[in-house]
Amino acid sequence: MNITPSLFAAADNTAQVHHRAMEVQGVNIFYREAGPVEAPVVLLLHGFGASSYMFRNLIPQLAGKYHVIAPDLPGFGQTSVVPGTPFAYTFDNLATVIDAFTVAKGVERYAMYVFDYGAPVGWRLAVKNPQKVTAIVSQNGNAYEEGLSEGWADMRKAWAEPTAANREALRRFNTLDMTKWQYTEGVRDASLIAPETWQLAHAAIERIGVEVQMDLLLDYGQNIKQYGRLHEFFRSHQPPTLAIWGKNDPFFVPAGAEAFKRDNPKAEVRFLDTGHFAIETHGDEIATQMLEFLDRHVKP
Repeated sequence: MNITPSLFAAADNTAQVHHRAMEVQGVNIFYREAGPVEAPVVLLLHGFGASSYMFRNLIPQLAGKYHVIAPDLPGFGQTSVVPGTPFAYTFDNLATVIDAFTVAKGVERYAMYVFDYGAPVGWRLAVKNPQKVTAIVSQNGNAYEEGLSEGWADMRKAWAEPTAANREALRRFNTLDMTKWQYTEGVRDASLIAPETWQLAHAAIERIGVEVQMDLLLDYGQNIKQYGRLHEFFRSHQPPTLAIWGKNDPFFVPAGAEAFKRDNPKAEVRFLDTGHFAIETHGDEIATQMLEFLDRHVKP
């Protein structure tokens, strides 16, 4: 049997994940990247208690057909603000930096996978640059107020009355036990979740600083105030949308997934019998459905 090693090497290299960094607006953005440079871009945006590490298995599965880019948001993972650079941790600023990052990377159009905090970042990108968004995959990435569970009660109180005491009440969301709980709550078989996931997330919180996360929890209420503009984007542009949801999520309930169809009747909604971090237990299923969805809607 004759084998051409160079051809196999090229195929393997396509799906290899590269770990890179780029300074944008005083922020050193760490990101993972894989896939053919000429292929359609898929931008992966992680959430609270995570980083681009959550996409470690998904990226190679997508990279055979797509150019995949997964940055760590400011305040998370390996991304860091350059010393001496003033930076307020708000969702407006997170979105501004990621928008500038896509421009610096030369990305003119992209499909988005948004999860948790990655959703309000992605929503701002879509509202600002609707022509750039080719498709949306929302994995427990909320866009409607009815998607917020009772678990947001303490946050709602702090948004309404941002006192020192109400801010302090949110500190418990950044403990190791709470981070682990967010990974395991609603999961049928918690042995499927690698402990490194919540351990790495908590280590980043301690390294970067708990106050950063406190600032973002307090600022999350601003995302709800922008839902009206987001819904208008959905109605006006009807982007291909797949909401794939861990139905046992303690924070973002199934009603939030179903609500996508209100403003975008063609949105596809699917539920998985798992919790918030659905990708940790149902990663292969998400990858399969995501590829099928992208293949129908995103053209080379």
